[in-house]
Amino acid sequence: MAGSYVDCHCHMTAEEFAQDTAEILERSRKAGVRALVSVTERVGELERLLRLSERYPNYVMPCFGVHPIQSKAEGYRSVTLQDLEPALEKFEKYKDHLVGIGEIGLDFTPWLTPTAKEREEQLKVFQIQLDIAKKLDLPVNVHSRSAGRQTIAFLKEQGAQKVLLHNFAGRPSVALEGAQAGYFFSFPPAVANNDQREKLIRQIPLENICLETDSPALGPDRQERNIPANIFIPCEYIARVKGLSSEKVCEATAHNAFRLFPKICHRLNSESIDRPSLG
Repeated sequence: MAGSYVDCHCHMTAEEFAQDTAEILERSRKAGVRALVSVTERVGELERLLRLSERYPNYVMPCFGVHPIQSKAEGYRSVTLQDLEPALEKFEKYKDHLVGIGEIGLDFTPWLTPTAKEREEQLKVFQIQLDIAKKLDLPVNVHSRSAGRQTIAFLKEQGAQKVLLHNFAGRPSVALEGAQAGYFFSFPPAVANNDQREKLIRQIPLENICLETDSPALGPDRQERNIPANIFIPCEYIARVKGLSSEKVCEATAHNAFRLFPKICHRLNSESIDRPSLG
């Protein structure tokens, strides 16, 4: 499996991919992506994700969770326990299909979560899903916008052990607390657009770093749809920051992904030698 990328956080059930999913997956395969961990943000995405995973069983790895920010007709709002309720039975029902729980976490962006009551409810939704992940022995794929310190402190308080903090943008000192707890951090192509996170990436040990694209968001160009084939961009950026070869970063981050998501390894190892091509 060395020399192949693992995209640890993308959204293959996003509307932006609805018309050309097969083509996008074929492009990512040709670009060297070995496996994709596709997350959900809301309950309604699960059925489509499971169908996609059935079609590409050794490629699209399902991760199911309820995001801390939910969309509504006029914009976005903080998650509620009512948003989580319909997901609860599905975690148990589809546990054997999932490689992780996510995208879950905290988002304390002031205009999205302006009140203490909303932040408290986010914490409750997060806690319930962390408990489910612990019960099912699955890793968590975590969002932490404007809440890096609070997220890592809460994860440690809850005894979470198998953690990916996706697109982490907190202070290096906070990230190092997470790394010391054994948590992993992944970065999308957008990190290469400026050097705001250079110090952060330099300080996080390579053995705690994974790759992601967060497709269709956070690509190299904000005006264009991001795709998993862009996974080489954060790989090359991390390599430059750390003074390593891209091959070394690719190999190490894939190894880290397999450690964090052991079900990916199981699925790839069970893959037949004569794998049918995507399409």
